[in-house]
Amino acid sequence: MTTPTPFPILVSQAALAQDAAAFITVRGQTRQNAVSAERLAEFGITAESWAELMRSGKLPGHACHANGVLAGYCFGDLDTGEIIVLALLPEVEGMGAGKTLLELVMTDLRAHGHQRLFLGCSSDPASRSYGFYRHLGWTSTGQTDAHGDEVLEFFFKP
Repeated sequence: MTTPTPFPILVSQAALAQDAAAFITVRGQTRQNAVSAERLAEFGITAESWAELMRSGKLPGHACHANGVLAGYCFGDLDTGEIIVLALLPEVEGMGAGKTLLELVMTDLRAHGHQRLFLGCSSDPASRSYGFYRHLGWTSTGQTDAHGDEVLEFFFKP
């Protein structure tokens, strides 16, 4: 008999297009900035459109699983260098999964020639994402995106 692990066992891998519906489900279950499947559909984001972008190669991503269940993911836009989304279930926050997933996607984008990356982030210092990205070296551009989020950027050192 095995003793249950008191914490999830995290395993990272390249994201798979077949999991697009699960990515949408997780997006609606995040602690902060949860977005429902219905709201995503209003922006034209469905499991089908997400999977198609992944199959096209324009949306590289990585996912992590905790005890066999999708627990988080990160995706970037290969054409623009934007980090599109980083989403984690509350159960795996603070375990390093977000940082690892972000670094993997950043590495993918850099490998395709991007020296500057950007993303939209809450401008509220009480938000987890506010401190998370800044701690990792992201800085404000002073701009706001179409969703009202502050635009942060990251430059790779030569």
